[in-house]
Amino acid sequence: MQFTTVALNVVIMLAYAIPGYLFIKTKFVKEENIPAFSKLLLYVCQPCLMVYCMQQVTYSKELFIQMLIFLALSTALQVLACVGLHFIFLKKSEEAKYRVAKVAPVFGNVGFFGTPLLEALLPEYPEALAFASMFIVSFNLLVWTIGAYFLTGDKRFIRPKKMVLNPPFISLIVALPLFFTCTTLPTIIANPVTILAKFTTPLCMIIVGMRFATEKPTELFTEPTAYLSSALKLVILPLLAFLCVNWMPISYVMKATMFILFCCPSANVILSLSEISGTGQKPAANAVLMSTAFCMVTIPLLLLLLQFTPQ
Repeated sequence: MQFTTVALNVVIMLAYAIPGYLFIKTKFVKEENIPAFSKLLLYVCQPCLMVYCMQQVTYSKELFIQMLIFLALSTALQVLACVGLHFIFLKKSEEAKYRVAKVAPVFGNVGFFGTPLLEALLPEYPEALAFASMFIVSFNLLVWTIGAYFLTGDKRFIRPKKMVLNPPFISLIVALPLFFTCTTLPTIIANPVTILAKFTTPLCMIIVGMRFATEKPTELFTEPTAYLSSALKLVILPLLAFLCVNWMPISYVMKATMFILFCCPSANVILSLSEISGTGQKPAANAVLMSTAFCMVTIPLLLLLLQFTPQ
């Protein structure tokens, strides 16, 4: 995978953040309006993205088995990473910034950032989008349970209902029957679904740009734990995931998809969890924003490793 191709795609995606940054700085959009954009992304665009991904592939028994394997493998890797970081930072769990460092490196922006990146980098493998859907399901199963617990240190914030009552899971329930029956949505429905699915990345990055505009650079780039969290998210865990999957007897596209998704920056849901619990909002925002900024360097460099993965 060529460095310039990957770098150009990542830079283009990050460039979408510029309008969001300008909206806040020019007061065209007020800071208190950011949650409204997030709701549009979560409850409208993301379900369309899930349906769109499943519409790109045709059902076969072999593909379905691969999807289940990918779901199990992505779940296992995220659990191992989360538990490992929990024990690494166990003695410092009283501090919110270290609780953030337990979860921010594990849960990446695999839906809004990873899925469009897969479509750009692996256009000849549409099944990569189906695998990404499985990763998103795994992500949501974990982030509202062990993710919420490790971030807050309080079992009250574990939300079992969120494991299934979330837009990606519900939209997958809608998409799977279409997948199993090889049903293609009629054009009058497919076109708006595709438009909204394609809008996830611009809208997500616009929101990130807005978040950047609300932060002081001196506070963002002078926090050591944010650098630690970003290093874990963008370098250490992706390399460990690569080493884990590269020797497994699975297809090249499964290995490449897993690696690319693990390279994604920290997910915005980390910030949402911190806001819900009322703890660690500042370190969570720093971890998400810094990892997003640095991924324009780390993703192109790390994906050079895919040339050592046999196709």
